[in-house]
Order: sequence, then C-alpha cells, then structure tokens
Amino acid sequence: MKHYLIFLMAVLLFSCGEEKKSEKSTTEEMKPKVKLMTLDPGHFHAALVHKSMYPQVDSTIYLFAPEGPEVNDFLDKIEAYNSREEAPTAWKVESKFGNDYLEQMLANKPGNVMIVAGKNSKKIDYVLAAVKAGLNVYADKPLVINPEGFEKLRQAFAIAEENKVLIYDIMTERFESTTMMQKLLSTLPEVFGTLVDGTPQEPAISKESVHHFFKYVSGQPLVRPAWFFDVEEEGEGIVDVTTHLVDLVQWEAFPGQVIDTSKVDMVQARRWPTVLTPEEFQKVTGLEEFPPYLDKDIKDGKLHVYANGEMVYKINGKFAKVSVIWNYQAPEGTGDTHYSIMRGTKSNLIIKQGEEEGYKPILYIEPKENETFETALNDAIQGEVAKAFAGTTVEKMEDGTYRVNIPDEFKIGHEAHFAQVTENFLEYLGQGKLPDWEVPNMISKYYTTIEAYKMTQQE
Repeated sequence: MKHYLIFLMAVLLFSCGEEKKSEKSTTEEMKPKVKLMTLDPGHFHAALVHKSMYPQVDSTIYLFAPEGPEVNDFLDKIEAYNSREEAPTAWKVESKFGNDYLEQMLANKPGNVMIVAGKNSKKIDYVLAAVKAGLNVYADKPLVINPEGFEKLRQAFAIAEENKVLIYDIMTERFESTTMMQKLLSTLPEVFGTLVDGTPQEPAISKESVHHFFKYVSGQPLVRPAWFFDVEEEGEGIVDVTTHLVDLVQWEAFPGQVIDTSKVDMVQARRWPTVLTPEEFQKVTGLEEFPPYLDKDIKDGKLHVYANGEMVYKINGKFAKVSVIWNYQAPEGTGDTHYSIMRGTKSNLIIKQGEEEGYKPILYIEPKENETFETALNDAIQGEVAKAFAGTTVEKMEDGTYRVNIPDEFKIGHEAHFAQVTENFLEYLGQGKLPDWEVPNMISKYYTTIEAYKMTQQE
C-alpha cells in the first residue's frame, strides 16, 4: 500500500508538471509576435538586423521610406538573405513609399518596434516621435550628434518611461570575442588586480579604432550615400564611431554599475579631417562629382571630412582615452582595426590587430609581477575562462607577455553580432525593461561624446 501511494503521488506530480509545461507552451504560442517596422533605412546596418530570423518576430517587415537608392539597397540585401543557399531567411516586406513616410508609420503603426539606421541628423527626431506614439525603438548608433539632439534624447527617455516602451541602441562591439575576454579577465583580481587611476598621458583604459570608407559588406563593395560624408548629416567622427568605444569603456571598466553624467569630466578633445579626391569619392559613392551641399567642406578640389576624433576624459575617477580614425581604404588583406588597453595593478590587458596578428584582434596579457602570475593565470584559464570560452589557451611570448588563443567558434564576425544584439533586445522587450544600468549609462555615453564635440568646436 505504501509503495502504491508513492507511485500515485509521483504520477500526480508528473501530470501536474506536464500540465504546467503545456500551459506554458500554449501561453508562448498565444503571445503576440514582435512586429518590426523599418524607417528610412539609409545605412546598411538596417538590413544586417534582418540577416537572421527570430522565433518571436513576425516574418513581415513593414517598411516606410522615401524612394531612392538607399531603400533599394535595403531591399536588395533582404532579397539576398532570403535567396542564399545556406540558412536562407523568409522575410516578407510590405512597403509604403513617399516623403510622408514618418507620418504614414505613425498613423498606421502595423508594428510595435521601430528600427532606424540612417541619417544621424534625423534619428533623434524619429526616436522622439516613436516613443510619443508608444512605439519601442531599436536604433543604430549614434542616437545624437549635437547638443540639441542630446537634450531631445533626455526627453525621449523620460517619455519612453512614461509610455512603458524601450529605447535601445545597437552596441555590436560588446559581442566581439577579444573584447569579451578582456572584460572577463579584468574582473579576476588574481590576474588583473584592479583598474589603475591612470593619467591623461597613460589612461587607465584606452580604445582606438581605424575604419575605412571603402569596404566590402556581405561580400559586395559597399556603396555609401553621399550624405555619409556630410558631417551635418552623419555627425563628426568624434560623435559617431566613438559611441561604440565610449560604451565599451563603461561596459568593461564598470560592469553593471550606474554611471551618472556628474561622474564624467572631459579633459581634452581634438578633431582632424580625412581628405578624399574626386576619384575616391566616385568609387565609394558612384557619383561623378561632389554634390552642392558638400561645397562647404571642399578645399583645393578635395573633400575634407571631419571623420577623425580623439578625447581624454575622467569617468568615475579613472582616466580614459577614445579615438577614431577613418582612412579611405584598407591595404590589401587588411580591414578595420582595433586597439585597446586596460591597465591593472597586476597586469595590462591589450588587444592588438596589426600585421603581426594578421589583422585579426588578439588579446595579450602583460604581467607586472612574475613570481606567482603564471599559476594564477593558468588557474583562471582552466576556471572562469573555460566556463565562458571553452578551449581557450595561453602561450608565453618571448617578451614575457601571454597571448590568449580564443577558439575560432567564438569569432563569428561583425555582421553576425547584429543577431546577438537583437536577441538581447528581444529578451528585454519580452521582460518589458532594460537592465537598471542601461538607460542611465546610455545617457552618460552620449553626454560624453557631446561634451567632446563641444570642446572641439572651441578650437
């Protein structure tokens, strides 16, 4: 009798568990799909969000845009993703073209998330209009490129909170494997120690990146719109790509911490132009001559684009440096590059991407004390590192530094990071909130870039 009762209880518990599991599955099936609306896709990042599909997202893309080559490029990329042999997507596009594209989107609202990647001068107005209409925003960086835009951003976040919608910018660089490894190792006191305070000449953390106007995307030469070279539309370099780098400074040096704007002090900032010949401009845009709106930036027949910038600032008492450089085209066999250093009391964590690294990012560890360091490092590699990056090894170099060898399976490439960021955003959307630190840190991130911009305008 006793055994029978135990068996009966087990059956009941299993039945209850299966019933709850069934209820959960039914609830998930009944949950309305996320519906994406793409607004004015002037940048190829708008298409990269759709390079993958997501189970919780409806397969229809609602497109609102002016007619022209930029939206045609977006549609061509979607078609290419749908027709590729390996893991084809199945997106359907419902398009509404016209100069009143924003009004059409707000009036119809066929979706609940607006995706925007294009002219940075208009972006914050799109964001503000969307949150006022109760729409979530998933936007390419930067959200703002000038002080007026930053004030609108503050307003947009306040309205988003009132309307219970999210604003999220696409920070792909958080998913780059060497950056993730650098962050992980910096959290291990036995290897890194603690972040030093640094100085303006030798900051505690530095991020530097080199980009190129002419490049290949999804295997095809990238054609950039002419307005991309107008800093009044795209923004100067110090407020554009630097958004990623300032974000990484915050994300790595102060993980999970809320950073207030009062904890950011700009020390110095500068800018300088990249000069393009008419022939170079034609190759990257397809245009035979400079459009009239670029006349203000033409000197001696060449286009001067203020795409380069550098800033040194204090954040939470630590000195940080961020710089971005834009060249016309990378040398054969190379591409965009990244350099980063985090200085700790026990070691420095350095990412290099030069010729010795085959122009692929590699993380090095530079110890400051040698007696017990190798033992501590090996313990970390076999412990915390193995949990996150199984198969990682280190090798000691002739100069005493250690090279971190991350398995190729974790090096999925920049374009694939868009799916990872999108999956994160969809998870937050399902929860109805971002992490507590994300919004205040987005505000501080753009406060930092705009403070640097303001300083360069005083030159």
